[in-house]
Amino acid sequence: MSFSRVPALVLTCVSVAAAETLVSPAAFAYVALMAGQRARALNGTFNNVPVLHSNQPEIVTGPGILVNTARGSSIAAETKRPLRNPVYTFNGEFGVHMHHKYYPDDRSKLGGRRARGLLTLALIASNPTGNPVTLKFDRGSVKNSFEAPYHPNNLMGVKPLGKRPWNTGPGDATSVQLLRQELDRKLPSSITIPPRGTKVVVSTVLPARGIANGLLHGRSNGPFTLAVVAAEETKDESQLISVLRSGQLAPGRIYLNRIRDIRLGRVFSRVAGVALGDSYRASIHHDLRQGPLHVPLTSTQRHNFGTRDVQVNPLATRMIDSALNNIGTYGVRYDVTLNLSGSGPHQLVMSHPVVSGKKTFTAFRGSIRIETPEGYQEVHVGLRSGESLALSDLNLTPGQANPVKVSLVYPADATPGHLLSVVPVQQLAMLRRRQERQQQAKKRLESQKGRKVVPKHPPPQIHSKKTPIVPAGGPPPMPALRAPADPKTRDAIRNQQMWLRQLQGR
Repeated sequence: MSFSRVPALVLTCVSVAAAETLVSPAAFAYVALMAGQRARALNGTFNNVPVLHSNQPEIVTGPGILVNTARGSSIAAETKRPLRNPVYTFNGEFGVHMHHKYYPDDRSKLGGRRARGLLTLALIASNPTGNPVTLKFDRGSVKNSFEAPYHPNNLMGVKPLGKRPWNTGPGDATSVQLLRQELDRKLPSSITIPPRGTKVVVSTVLPARGIANGLLHGRSNGPFTLAVVAAEETKDESQLISVLRSGQLAPGRIYLNRIRDIRLGRVFSRVAGVALGDSYRASIHHDLRQGPLHVPLTSTQRHNFGTRDVQVNPLATRMIDSALNNIGTYGVRYDVTLNLSGSGPHQLVMSHPVVSGKKTFTAFRGSIRIETPEGYQEVHVGLRSGESLALSDLNLTPGQANPVKVSLVYPADATPGHLLSVVPVQQLAMLRRRQERQQQAKKRLESQKGRKVVPKHPPPQIHSKKTPIVPAGGPPPMPALRAPADPKTRDAIRNQQMWLRQLQGR
């Protein structure tokens, strides 16, 4: 079947699970590039490294605890009731992902004519044992909106990645350093927690209306717990630790009245807890002579392109208002190897599906590393929903395997559920031409909406059996009415007519 003849969007009103029983497999092509073609499952695997995720609440409105894996509970600012901590004790290899925005309740701190309010975001480690515990970090980064501002107008499309891409926003800036397996020079390479003690691992300042993002990977020589707290701007370690000991959660938890909706999967509330897995690996072989290759990347239950391949790692523990699974997989490193057979020019393409009922939005804003036998390159990708972008040109050598390895650390500034494709060059070109024609037709229709068309001549009159034809000279005179025969009736009519003429004269 020709891909140009199949509708680009067929799953606008039904879920993937329901659609699997209603439509044919080819109809899962709600990315225009793969219309009429089928995607293949990657069936990759996550490792078991525990990762603390502090992303719920995403928007923080004041000081307090954001997440704490120690035993016990903390008081919610919204309900004044205790919420159980997501209890977890780390020991050995571990990871951390933090992502928060600051919108203070005090509107005078939002900036404008006055200086913005500042909030300190801190990662704190506690040692529950009687022996010192050392944490060693081999890669990681923490950035805020001051250090990594986002310039949206210049970052859409595919561009070569520079050495220090700190103008791409905090989410991508931290992901780049983990992708390159670097430890930011501002972060400690190791830290020792005294017996029964507590230490601040790292902190950063979060400006009002700004964002802070942190990714860390390390290893310990003993058990410990982790917490993330927010405090009024400070560098005093004792003040940050006092916030943790206060037992008060930071305000901003907007899903406490929607716990049932979270359990039923009706709402995705982001993650506050510990996920298992900071790396996803997959490998697939494909002969391009049999057709293009399409595979899901960061797929979800909703967007898996008919493959049923859901690349979501589980949570070992979570707060009650957290998402059930680590749907965002933010900070997870993806390494996907495509072993390709075939020949001729092809393109490696990344797509995001059309989301029915929503305006176009930025679906991916991050960096990707591409390795081929010819070498490697790093690109920054700004992808909108419903869009397909060519990441790289591929020149396949016939008679041998052509490995293409795609690696990325999934950035916080993205919406999961992407498609990775290898297609002939002309396939993407045909899609571009078709989309251009659609845009031109749309513009023509919009330009004609306000026009008023006035015909040179009036339209002909419509005649029917019930409507008599009126001659050009006007209607014929009404036939004279016969006078009634009864004298009394004639006198009554004559009196009425005289009264009417007097009334008209007045």
